[in-house]
Amino acid sequence: MKRFILTFVAAMTMCLTLSAQQYVMKITKADGTVVELNADEITNVSFVNIAEPIVLAPHHFDLTVTVGKQGGMGRDVTTIVQSRDRLDSGAEVDFKNVGAEINTTYTMESIVRGKFYYQVPVSEDRFVKLQFKDNQMKVVQAQPFRENTYNCRQYTHTWLNDNTLLIMAANGDKNAIIWTKLNTDDMSIISEGTLGISLASGGWDSFTTSGVLTYRKSDNKLFYFYYNKKGTGRKATKEDKFHVAVINAETMAVEQDNLSPFAAETAGSAYGELLQQTTFFDEQDNLYIAAFSDTSIGEEGKLLRIKKGEFNIDADFNGFPNSDGKLLTTQYLGNGKVFCYSRHDDSTLGTTIDSYAHYYSIVDLKANTRTRMAFNGTDIPYSSGRFSQRSAFDAGENKVYFGVNTETAQPQIYVYDVKTGNVSEGIKVAEGYYFEQIRLLEDDK
Repeated sequence: MKRFILTFVAAMTMCLTLSAQQYVMKITKADGTVVELNADEITNVSFVNIAEPIVLAPHHFDLTVTVGKQGGMGRDVTTIVQSRDRLDSGAEVDFKNVGAEINTTYTMESIVRGKFYYQVPVSEDRFVKLQFKDNQMKVVQAQPFRENTYNCRQYTHTWLNDNTLLIMAANGDKNAIIWTKLNTDDMSIISEGTLGISLASGGWDSFTTSGVLTYRKSDNKLFYFYYNKKGTGRKATKEDKFHVAVINAETMAVEQDNLSPFAAETAGSAYGELLQQTTFFDEQDNLYIAAFSDTSIGEEGKLLRIKKGEFNIDADFNGFPNSDGKLLTTQYLGNGKVFCYSRHDDSTLGTTIDSYAHYYSIVDLKANTRTRMAFNGTDIPYSSGRFSQRSAFDAGENKVYFGVNTETAQPQIYVYDVKTGNVSEGIKVAEGYYFEQIRLLEDDK
């Protein structure tokens, strides 16, 4: 009998039923091995999409620490950055005479992509593209402000493609929202303007400082989360519900201005995502954003969602179960898993930046569960520090590197293996420093 050989490519998605007995299936695996099956051994063959392995460019980690107390939100503290090739093993990290102090010229609040940092520096007169190389912060390119001006630390951003960066913030009087598009190849200003959003009626006299901005590539829409205020500073009165402005990314025209169904505020509304990640998309193109609501006992964290193709918050969804305080950071790990950093609002712990009241957990969006991170069967102790990205997800290794400042021990880096769920100890940071940030950056080629 003549044999027909069917060869299939792994990237295909299909369902095929074989009934002709003269066929033989030949499968070539990714490792080059070949498997042959007779048709009488097969009733149905199904192919499913399997994500391509994620291969990252050669990369390293930049660690940021402060001296004297925790940093962030404009605290005037000594801030030191040091590069490390590995965080899972090696000698204790000491910052004495190793690394660079950045607080006098630059800020910890920064945009990171590829090999570079982007920010408005302390001088507040330009945009800068920076590279931390040889343990020094070096200026790659600078672009003086043209029409719109921005304060350091007080703006939000999103990427429209690999080299188009959009910056947005309230203006100096806080009565309008300004925006600037930058070509990050040379840091030239592509265009800038003012959003078509007006202050709400009823005595509202200012916008939130930065708001939170993100981009949905599938329909070329920007989502800008903001609210109106009365007064200034900590005593300002805020709207109960935040707004979701939907913006055409090409024309910057505001197409919708929707009100959240939840009485809540988005995390990071004062500084966008300069310090920590609060938004992400899942594989189905659903958009998620960290938020919180005021309660009688503190602040209740929420993980809210805008479904694929929709334009307002889903009133029937909250992806942060069993909340016991403010949700601060979210990182999507794939397959419905979210790495979270939050604060436990307990009067015995405190709610300040320096309070030992913060901890990590894994949210499973599919199971609607949340599990606190533990090491050797014991919950990792509460950490101090709130406003910074204290974890980095290495998608190539499928591991999360995260750090804590506990009350009774020196700062410690842990490593979470996403596939196995195992948590191991990484390197330690020398005593006398307050751990602040882990950033993953590409190496120079």
